[in-house]
Formats: sequence, structure tokens, C-alpha cells
Amino acid sequence: MKANMRIILFCILLLPAVQVAAHKADSLSTPDNWFTLDREHDNVAGVSADRVHTLYKDSASVTVVVAIVDSGVDINHADLAGKLWVNPGEVAGNGLDDDKNGYIDDVNGWNFIGGPTGNVKEDTHEMTREYVRLRKLFSDQDTLTFSDEEIKEYEYWKKLKRNFENTYMDVRKKYSFYSNLMYNVIYFDSLVSRDIGKDTLTLSILNNYTPKDSMNILGRDILKMVLGSAPVPVSVPEMKEELRVVEKYYKDQLDYTYNTAFNSRNIVGDNYEDIDERFYGNPDVIGPDPMHGTHVAGIVGANRNNNIGIRGVAEKVMLMPIRIIPEGDERDKDVANAIYYAVDNGARVINLSMGKSYSPGKRAVDKAVKYAEDHGVLIVHASGNNGKDTFYRKRFPIREYQDSSGVASNWIEVGASAWKLDKDLAGSFSNYGGRTVDVFAPGVEMRSTVNEDSYAVHEGTSMAAPVVAGVAAVLWSYYPTLSCEQVKSIILESVYKPDIEVYRPGNEADIVSFSELSISGGIVNAYQALLMANDIVRKKK
Repeated sequence: MKANMRIILFCILLLPAVQVAAHKADSLSTPDNWFTLDREHDNVAGVSADRVHTLYKDSASVTVVVAIVDSGVDINHADLAGKLWVNPGEVAGNGLDDDKNGYIDDVNGWNFIGGPTGNVKEDTHEMTREYVRLRKLFSDQDTLTFSDEEIKEYEYWKKLKRNFENTYMDVRKKYSFYSNLMYNVIYFDSLVSRDIGKDTLTLSILNNYTPKDSMNILGRDILKMVLGSAPVPVSVPEMKEELRVVEKYYKDQLDYTYNTAFNSRNIVGDNYEDIDERFYGNPDVIGPDPMHGTHVAGIVGANRNNNIGIRGVAEKVMLMPIRIIPEGDERDKDVANAIYYAVDNGARVINLSMGKSYSPGKRAVDKAVKYAEDHGVLIVHASGNNGKDTFYRKRFPIREYQDSSGVASNWIEVGASAWKLDKDLAGSFSNYGGRTVDVFAPGVEMRSTVNEDSYAVHEGTSMAAPVVAGVAAVLWSYYPTLSCEQVKSIILESVYKPDIEVYRPGNEADIVSFSELSISGGIVNAYQALLMANDIVRKKK
């Protein structure tokens, strides 16, 4: 879950050890629906989707199914009306598997992290699950008796153990810090407010306040320090609310993310050890909090013609929600099954806005990716938000097959770009890689659909991947005979290549050519992609 930008900056100021590149606030407001706009006509680094649909409005087209493999999708959102995939062979609510695909009542998709009694909301990180698994194997073992393969896994365990324990201690320290700070602010706010006679304290009020005793002097100085650390003016009540959010974030990490005793899987009821098991879950594709998935879905295909909200990238598209992402890391078994489900039920594009540092079930994921590859289904994956080169820091799932058989030809890895063609063009948070990330796409300050007919601005490579998925859907909509390899090739070869230098993501002190940050060296462009597709199809005739 994303904290708002003010909270993030506040955390950075209070924890100087955290290294994050913070760019200056933009004096210009972000253009509405900027990601579908055109560089030449609108002077923003959008993908020209609006220009495409204007140009092709009278052209024949087909509807393309895009699988949204995510946290769930609010299928009742007004701006997604008419854009949700409907299983033609299933009768809603009759408790039967009408189409015999192994999933009962999967009218709009499937939820692999639910069961008969409800849905998984929180889960651990994969690092925690690996820590628990390997601790059982190696905590009391005599390493002198290990085979070569066991020694290899033991070395992996030692590194993981060190990472887990260091991360856990860091989270405990941060939770203690913010918890103590929050309660100090609450206590001194009550003390000083009573002395001044005002309910809402601000920095200006505190600057003009002369305390009468030592406790109020201490209270005034602590409140001034906290308010003075914020990047924008805030009152004490606003700061208390923000501290509650941060404190809860770290408490949830202790309670769930890095809690070795927590196991959510009993809700699902599958045989978790059987990684090849296919049929489990429930048909609730909304889930407890579908905000992330709904935001992703809107970017791909929010209704372009209803004069409300936003315009998605693709016009003729059906969105297939597949829920596998909790508040924590997705599990490899569910990733694999989501891919199988999407392929078997007619998706041509699968959007994976997810990522994690460990993948113990990669064999199963690879098998599913190969299945999609064999069926000509394109997979679009978000590169991650660590501001790192993913050649050195992998974010699973990845296109490289574990058995050294090569890489998936149906895979596009996506970084996030911003709307202005200046040094901030590459998202400061975005992962990148001249050998690992294929292309950049809009992913900064993206307004899209969220829960309960609402809209919100979020950013991340999670928002960039669905832009590319949407462009792929546009290509197949107007040129349905293109192969998966052709669609991928067109997307990468038709990019707009800004000839500018930018801040390297994660390191504002380093200026690099934008072209160095990805394999294609550019930003996806739907208009140029359609022109290239038209040439290919015409020459074929």
C-alpha cells in the first residue's frame, strides 16, 4: 500500500539514513489523463492513445481480453462498466462449474487467495516464508554431512537469514521510533493545547508561545521540531494522523510481513506444498481491498466514451480480474495458476504489476510462462520501484528460465516515466536496466480508478506496465492477425527515443542518457506502433 507523498517525505526527513532522491516540486500541474496524450500535439510524454483512437475511429476492430493479475478489481466501478470480461459458459451464483474449467461460478475471473470462508488480506513476504522453511532444514544440522546440493542451499540460507534478521530488526527500530514519536506528539499536544487554549496547534502558534514551566517548554520544542521537519506546513492534528498511518504501516510489517508465526494460507484451504495444484480459491475477484488492481485496470481500459473519470489506453478491451496479490508478497503457486487461468480463458495479454526478491517456486512459474509463450499470450511485467538496475537486483517473476533454457520471448519488462521531457523524465523510484528492462511507459502521477467509483493519483512501475498492456491490446484490436512476437517487436521498435539526459533513478547525483536505461532506449508510443503494424500487415498482403 502506498503512503501519500507527504508522509513519505516526512519519513525521509526524520530518518536521514534512508537514501532517496527527492526531486523539487513541479510548478506546473500534471495534465489530465496525460498518459494517453500526444507528444507532438499536447507537449507531454504520453503514448498517443487518444490520437490513435481518433485516427482509427471508423476502422474495423475486435475486442481483446487483458488479464489483470493483481489485488482484485472493483468490478462495480462506473468507469469500468461494460469493460469487464464475462465468462460466456458460466451461470452466476448457481454453485456449479457450468463450463467445466475447474472453477465454480467464475463469471468475471478468479480469486486464488480466497476460500470457502473468506479471503486472504494480509500475508508475509516471500523472504519470511523462505526463512521459516529453511530454518527447519538447517538450524540444527551438521554441515559436515551435507551433499554439494545441500551446501549450495545452506549458503543461500545463510545469506537469506542475515537479510531477514537485519530487515526485521530495522522494522522493529522504525516501529519503536514512530510509535514513541506519535505518543509523545499526542501527549505534548494535549499539554500545550490546554495551556494555550487552542485545539489546533501550528508552527506559527508555537513560535509565538512562551511556556510557563519546563514540561511545556519541552512540549513546545518537540512539537516545533516535528512540525518543522515536515516538507509542507501542517498542523499538529494533521501530523498526528500522518504518524498514525506510518506507525500502523510498521506495526503491520511486524504483525504480518515479517511475522514467522503468521500463516494466512489456511483460509485458502489448498495443499500448499503441492505447487502443481490447480483448482482452489473462490470467485470473489474484488477481495478486501482492490485499490491497486482497480487502478491498474482503469489505466488499461477505463471507458473512453462515458464522459466521466478517465480514459483508458485501450478502447475495445475486456478486463479479466485474477486476484493473487495480498498485502504482502504474492506466492509463486498463485502466479503460475493465474497465468494458466488467463491463457485457458482467452486472454491475449497478461498484466503482472507485482514483484518480490525471492522465488522458491520459480519452476512452476516458468512452466506457466512457457505455456503462455506456446499459446501466443503476451506477458507485461512491472520492473519494480527500488531505483535499481535489475541486472544486479532481480525482481521476480523474471523472464529468464531457471533451467537455463533461455528467456521467455513473450515477455515485456517495463520501467516508469513522467510527463515532462526534462531531467525528471525517468521516475525517480523506477527500476531500470540496459540489459533487463525493455521499455519505459507513463507511471508517474497517474490518475485512475480506485474503489467505490472513486479516483486517485498513484505512481509506480505498477502503473507503467498496464499502459504497455493497453497498447498491446490496441495493436491486436486493429490488427488481430499479428503474432505475439510481432506485437512485442512492434512495441519495442516503435518507441519514442528522447535525446535527453535524465537523473538516474535512485541516484539524482548521477546524470545519464535516457537511452541507457532500457533495451529499447525509449517510451512506448501507440501511434507509432499502429503505423508500424499497418506497414507489416499491408506488406504481408
